[in-house]
Amino acid sequence: MEAIVDKLGRPIRDLRISVTDRCNFRCTYCMPKEIFGDDYAFLPKSELLSFEEIERLSSIFASLGVKKLRLTGGEPLMRRDLPKLIARLTEIEGIEDIGLTTNGVLLGQYAKPLYEAGLRRLNMSLDALDPELFGTMNGRGIKPDLILSNIDRAKEVGFDIKMNMVVQKGVNEKEILPMASYFKERGMTLRFIEFMDVGNDNGWSFEKVVTKKEIYDMLKAEYEMEPAEEAYFGEVAKRYRYLDNGAEVGFITSVSESFCSSCTRARLSSEGKLYTCLFASSGFDLRELIRSGMQDDEIRDRIISVWEQRGDRYSDERTEQTAKNRKKIDMSYIGG
Repeated sequence: MEAIVDKLGRPIRDLRISVTDRCNFRCTYCMPKEIFGDDYAFLPKSELLSFEEIERLSSIFASLGVKKLRLTGGEPLMRRDLPKLIARLTEIEGIEDIGLTTNGVLLGQYAKPLYEAGLRRLNMSLDALDPELFGTMNGRGIKPDLILSNIDRAKEVGFDIKMNMVVQKGVNEKEILPMASYFKERGMTLRFIEFMDVGNDNGWSFEKVVTKKEIYDMLKAEYEMEPAEEAYFGEVAKRYRYLDNGAEVGFITSVSESFCSSCTRARLSSEGKLYTCLFASSGFDLRELIRSGMQDDEIRDRIISVWEQRGDRYSDERTEQTAKNRKKIDMSYIGG
């Protein structure tokens, strides 16, 4: 089948699947505990896509050109029997890469089952090495030592791991160099993510953004680096390589250097809605189509129609006003 493209000529290559809206962290930039309290009503199991439904939709997306799947949340390891889903997804024709994004709290017990199911790639979040600061940022008092030991466990099992750090001005920018040093010494890729206005509750403003240039200048004062070649069309991270040991560092620059023009990502929420942008206001309900008995060909046609109408370029157009006034879907539903 001929590849489908949107209004701006962007193909569909990546599908990010939120397998649950629940999380065991309450990070201030994603699920602040003032909003997502202990009595917060998460989706009941009946409203989540089943593994069969996720597998079926992933197969349909693969037939339209999707090559990469990323499982997200919430915290995906809170979804029961997740290795069983991984095993099913690895069998889909056309899927070349499956990754999982996790905060790492539960990874110690799940690393081996996930690897045995066929998962090879992890994106892990860690925003500080300072125990008190990290405990405050994750809203649960969890210390970085737990995450770091689970990273070591996952590396022993055989996983390829990339680390993500969301940087906020006045919060954790003093952790940039310690984080860079820690993961450089271990030959691991660390990616700095500019603080974004995802969802509606994280108190975002331009003043709280530490830009790629600011972070790069801090690193450049300490280390010799060179740009790394783009690995594929639509690669999000701008990558650099340390000259002394070849480890890489990356920057995800949604605010200061947007990458809308090459965005090939679709997002499937935990309750089965298709979103064509991380900053979307509404989604297209695929769960309803599946549960109404619609055939694969009909669902495929609906997805094609949604993608061909896609014109999203929010990060290109972001202003303080749009960030404040535009109602957006929370990241715990849509996936990072």
